[in-house]
Amino acid sequence: MRCSQTLILQKMYKFYFFLWLNWAIRLSICSIVTASLLAVIITFFIYLNQGAAELSKDVANALVAVFVFWFPLAWSLTLLVALFRSLKYIFNRCINGYELKLLACTSNKETTSEVLEVIGYGDLLKVWRKWFMLIIWLVGSMMIIALAFTYMVTSYSGVFEWFSIYWLYSFVLISGYFSFILMNSRCKSVKVMKC
Repeated sequence: MRCSQTLILQKMYKFYFFLWLNWAIRLSICSIVTASLLAVIITFFIYLNQGAAELSKDVANALVAVFVFWFPLAWSLTLLVALFRSLKYIFNRCINGYELKLLACTSNKETTSEVLEVIGYGDLLKVWRKWFMLIIWLVGSMMIIALAFTYMVTSYSGVFEWFSIYWLYSFVLISGYFSFILMNSRCKSVKVMKC
């Protein structure tokens, strides 16, 4: 009995890890590529607006500086969009014998046992709000721990001296793993089922 429970726990850990890994790769590719394209477009329009000077070393350095300035800002926006879009792809994927299923909701706000096989973005709104709030709470908790660590160990005096979109993204990735584990209890319309 104890051996079978240990085996089930190991399978569940693998399930959540590979679910998170697939999600993290999709989130990274979608958000970074889209942010890069958006930053390139903004840089190109700024270049054209300034008269499209002949490309020299100074102009190329200026264009790189403009891209480097706009990339984190664009990534902040595309990360939110990618978070919403990536949630659709965690459902109905058989990983290590388990899969997350999204259950249909009835008009009286109770979930039924009807499993949605084809999931649209409209079906995700209620789940995404709860999941996104869970991500926010987990990232906030990590920020408090990071701030306490910063004051005790480093010479930084505040969070804004070191915090950036890159740190936020790493906190979101770490929080994503724990949010998938907690999602089953937070969202009644999400269930882990054997496949």
